[in-house]
Amino acid sequence: MNIVVIGAGYAGMTAALRLDRRHRITLVTADEHFTQRIRLHELAAGRPSVTVPLAELTRGTGIVTVTARVSGLDPEAKLVRTADGRKIPYDTLVYALGSRTDVSTPGVTEHAYTAETAAELRARLDSRGGDLVVVGGGLTGVELAAELAEAYPAWRVGLVTETEPGAGLSARGRDHVAGTMARLGVSGHPGARVTAVEPDRLRTTRGDIPADVVVWAGAFTVPALAAEAGLAVDERGRARVDGTLRSVSHPDVYVVGDAAAVEIPGAGVSRMSCAVGMPIAAHAADVVNARAAGRTARPFRFRYLIQCVSLGRRDGVIQLVRRDDSPLDLILAGRTAAWVKEQVCRFTLGSLRVERRRPGTYLWPKGPAPADARARGGDEPPAPPLVPEATRRSGDR
Repeated sequence: MNIVVIGAGYAGMTAALRLDRRHRITLVTADEHFTQRIRLHELAAGRPSVTVPLAELTRGTGIVTVTARVSGLDPEAKLVRTADGRKIPYDTLVYALGSRTDVSTPGVTEHAYTAETAAELRARLDSRGGDLVVVGGGLTGVELAAELAEAYPAWRVGLVTETEPGAGLSARGRDHVAGTMARLGVSGHPGARVTAVEPDRLRTTRGDIPADVVVWAGAFTVPALAAEAGLAVDERGRARVDGTLRSVSHPDVYVVGDAAAVEIPGAGVSRMSCAVGMPIAAHAADVVNARAAGRTARPFRFRYLIQCVSLGRRDGVIQLVRRDDSPLDLILAGRTAAWVKEQVCRFTLGSLRVERRRPGTYLWPKGPAPADARARGGDEPPAPPLVPEATRRSGDR
């Protein structure tokens, strides 16, 4: 079977390395390197590199890597089109184009940095001091503000948020974040929604905020490619999939990682993160392997365990969560939490290296099987409909 994987992030690499190598596997990606996205805030703060050559991760696997940007899909003809004019045929497609920071707010593209432009941000901050403002109260914004304040004491760092920073954490977790921000000298601007970014300031619903440098850490968005190709998507553009991660509109396409809206029993639609993206990709590869071998394909199972937040190199929060990702009143904090977060980061890359040598070794926490699957005794799920299913709730990061 000819299997094409598009995208070489955490999900795409996990799927490609786990697929049965008796098949022809082609990995299409715009970059020759795998980027550790969960370390981009460290790159901005001076870490030398957060990338690994794809050739190193695929060595000895037989995976063919095509370095090109995917420009379109033709699901009817089963073709992947690239920006340099190539047409790559497939029998089965694994769609893993992931997500990126949403820069649709006026002025962000022209006047702000994002996690994706961490290298350029580091070069800018090495020059001189001034007012540095991070926008976004989610975990990405919190990590960036703490990391940059610690690494660049010459800069006055502020954090602009619509809600309390780290709002998804428990009260103890939020208190620790607030205390650390105060220790690092980060000034808070809660309750402010940014309406525009200008060369020297932010326009917000609570007045203007001066800024020599703006770092935008807003919500994530996904490429429009899936929708443009006719795949069934939700209101955020994430592909709708069945319990085995197969597109509900195109059975030859599996969608993994942030690009997929995966319904997790008891937890709702999957959160955009590598913590769930890698398990989704690993299970999709297992399903492709099973169906190709004539075996039963099992529905995806997953449960959330923790949320990890680094607050510079020597502090952090490890938030224990319920199965539905809601916080428990139990955290690890300080140096212990920073150490745990570092081990989690190392595990993500280390697990890819192990999959290269021994496919199928990556494990993840599994929740209970969906009720309908238990009722069928785990039999093969029914084939997905050939028209988009009704709109369902979309998940948030």
